[in-house]
Amino acid sequence: MFAVSRDAILGTIRRGLRRGELDADTRARLEERLRAPRRHLIPLRSLVPHAEQVAMFARHVEKEFGTVARVASGEDVPAAVADYLAAQNLPSEAAVGAHPELRALPWHVRPLLVLREGVAVGADMVSIQQGFAGIAETGTLMLPSGPERPTTLNLLADTAIVVLRASRVVGPYEDAWDLLRREREAAGTGAMPRNVMLVTGPSRSADIEQTLELGAHGPRRLHVVLIDDVEAGMGGSGTADAGGADASGLDAGGAAP
Repeated sequence: MFAVSRDAILGTIRRGLRRGELDADTRARLEERLRAPRRHLIPLRSLVPHAEQVAMFARHVEKEFGTVARVASGEDVPAAVADYLAAQNLPSEAAVGAHPELRALPWHVRPLLVLREGVAVGADMVSIQQGFAGIAETGTLMLPSGPERPTTLNLLADTAIVVLRASRVVGPYEDAWDLLRREREAAGTGAMPRNVMLVTGPSRSADIEQTLELGAHGPRRLHVVLIDDVEAGMGGSGTADAGGADASGLDAGGAAP
């Protein structure tokens, strides 16, 4: 059934382009380009030392109506989350992604936080997830979908909190895509995830009378908890999406891509 539907879709596209299937030479060139993607022009502003990239990332997040809290280690994340929720007069309940790094955090030190691991639902006011990468040139978060990072966490909650290690901040978009390809290949998956969201600030729109409205199509608040792990000598960018830690203070639930 799927193969028939796929062929039907591709056939419709070919008819629209008024051509048949690709010849062997064209197909070979496209396959080679997929194997070795060519880089576009890289903005010079992103080609700076890593500490400056991290500062640039935080600055652009705030420029795009998001907020950033920098903490010294993962042990400080629960307090940073709890303090942010209290300052915004938000509930202490949250849907949390099933990422091993989130599971390893000492959530029990803030017992008033009520965390449910799994997908977000329409009633959730707050979501928490582990960021895959931060892109300095625009203050953008790269959030590939997967069981440890359900897409619903990006869309349904009114407030989205993303925990990100500073070692995962890169300069240009191309470096983020290279990191994703490299880690997918190292994990043996190879193919891209079903969905890769690039999030720059909270959801907003000015479609109606040029009046900016936050939360138009997703979260109205975006808060990044940035762990300054680079100078502390913590793990590098190749370890963030590796598996294997037990939950600590989380109520397990079903997580889906």
